[in-house]
Amino acid sequence: MKKNLRIPSQTEKLILAREFVADAAKGFGFAEDDVNNIALAVDEACTNIIKHAYQYAADREIGIVIVMKKPEFEILIEDHGRHFDPNRIPVPDMKEYMSHYKRGGLGMYLMKKLMDKVEYSIEPRKNIVRLTKYLH
Repeated sequence: MKKNLRIPSQTEKLILAREFVADAAKGFGFAEDDVNNIALAVDEACTNIIKHAYQYAADREIGIVIVMKKPEFEILIEDHGRHFDPNRIPVPDMKEYMSHYKRGGLGMYLMKKLMDKVEYSIEPRKNIVRLTKYLH
């Protein structure tokens, strides 16, 4: 089964993405903690798109497609902004990060910790973040 949502590239619209994904994850059978983790990972991915791919342009769109095929719950998040190479992002030193009270910069790290699989692909006219969580 598939579900689709398109939202404007505005941070105040991220609640729509979180609710859309959380409702689907609950219906799929995930426990509340997993539902919250999935919603947070999607929020982080969309925030990165707004900040980096679209550079805060509020007139762009983010596409979210959920593909549900037990035990796999897959979320594809699409944008048409600047390309991104995830391999250029270093793994943060959390001790160092916390000791300096830094803010931001943990989106990739969080997505990888919260989801079972995180993949990026660049296609001719779009970028896709694929987040996967398995129902155990």
